[in-house]
Amino acid sequence: MLANRTARATAYTLAVVWGLWSVAMVLGDRWGLFADNWFMSITMAFGSFVAGSTSEGGGAVAFPVMTLGFGIRPDVARDFSMLIQSVGMNSAGFSILYTRIPVERHALVWSSLGGAVGIVLGLEFVAPLLSPAFTKMFFTAVWLSFALALYWINRYHDREVHTAITNFLPRHAVLLFGTGIVGGAITSITGSGLDIATFALLVLRLRICERVATPTSVVLMGINSLVGALWKGGVRGDLAPEAWSYWWVCVPIVVMGAPLGAQFIRNRSRLFVSGLLYVAIVAQTLAALFIVEQSLGLALFSLSVFTAGVLFFRAMAARGVRRLEWLADEGHSPPG
Repeated sequence: MLANRTARATAYTLAVVWGLWSVAMVLGDRWGLFADNWFMSITMAFGSFVAGSTSEGGGAVAFPVMTLGFGIRPDVARDFSMLIQSVGMNSAGFSILYTRIPVERHALVWSSLGGAVGIVLGLEFVAPLLSPAFTKMFFTAVWLSFALALYWINRYHDREVHTAITNFLPRHAVLLFGTGIVGGAITSITGSGLDIATFALLVLRLRICERVATPTSVVLMGINSLVGALWKGGVRGDLAPEAWSYWWVCVPIVVMGAPLGAQFIRNRSRLFVSGLLYVAIVAQTLAALFIVEQSLGLALFSLSVFTAGVLFFRAMAARGVRRLEWLADEGHSPPG
């Protein structure tokens, strides 16, 4: 039964997206774009699979590869990430929901709302303030701080985890909404962010299993990317033209790769999921340190972001311990 639902979800997605894409490619005579931009098709073959199988959006692969490996401007990489995730991660999200892979539904509602606010405010007021080098290192430092916090908490392999937010209260809605604003603002800078912010909250603070938090973050990032792309392209009308060129050659790739990643991770252990994240994050950190020309100011900025991130994520983990203690003894007032 599951195999049939998975096959149907994949078939529906491919039929719709490939059909519309093919018509648009013919009408716009865009086939020549592959000659100049084939490297992005290859990049997103890997990136879309990672996007569907981990809490890292496709932009978390595309952004460092584009900016560090190919020297593409961060604003172009950011716009492309939002555009391509609008297709790839929403395709994966459809597959996740259609095949009934468990997700945290409270997080889908409240983090999506906060993320919409955060990405709009970020695109208007935050993203224009950072130079390309600082944007690259901000991205790297945030992810590295999260990896360290996740490794720290996963030292306890048998730690207690849940598949949903137990005893959901209004304060949890506020927490998810606020985290969504922060994550959406990060997305406005690097093209992904709501996924990692909500994933961190669910895993570290609310003690949700990575196997549930991962597909939840995939669905959230797809929604947030679509909001960002519509705001940047429809309201502001200033999506980078180069981003569109890359987008056209990647659409048929990601619409298949992201759903495959979502199904691949379905029955994997939470420690396996975490291992994938560690490898991806360490690789992009090493690349950034070697490729981005460092200065004292940039190094201090990166160290500050990393330190703030570690403290923030460690605080989340500590609050998670208090939450487990409260759940074990519901006679006490719930932690904030």
